[in-house]
Amino acid sequence: MDLQKLLKIVAIVIGVISIFFLGSIISTGDEAIKAGESSGTIDIFMNVSYVILGIAVLIVLAFTVLNLVSNTAGLKNTLMGVGAFAVLFLLCYYGFANGVETTLKDGDLLSESGSRLVGAGLYLFYFLALIAGGIMLGFGIKKMVK
Repeated sequence: MDLQKLLKIVAIVIGVISIFFLGSIISTGDEAIKAGESSGTIDIFMNVSYVILGIAVLIVLAFTVLNLVSNTAGLKNTLMGVGAFAVLFLLCYYGFANGVETTLKDGDLLSESGSRLVGAGLYLFYFLALIAGGIMLGFGIKKMVK
């Protein structure tokens, strides 16, 4: 049995189990879930989903690291991309974002550093969107010229 068939069988089994869990949660009913009567059932399903998510993340990380270690050219490009992202984030954090203590709607207080981090994330998003738009525009113009 080759790997493709095995993965297809595993995917089908996981799909059937997921359908069973979904049916079990739906049959519990909204009122019972809101009232907390079925918290044991929902908690079990949530814990199972957290474990499955953790396993999937670990597998993805392991294969990513394995691929990067085996491919030095890919590792170099990846490190350059991560470095450029880090430089852009540091530029946004130290150059553009300014933190202000802010009172939230629920009465909690957002610290100055938290506000600065949120601002840096927004500026980083804007810069990345501009860079992506510029690259798409550049390739579009280049394609039109040809």
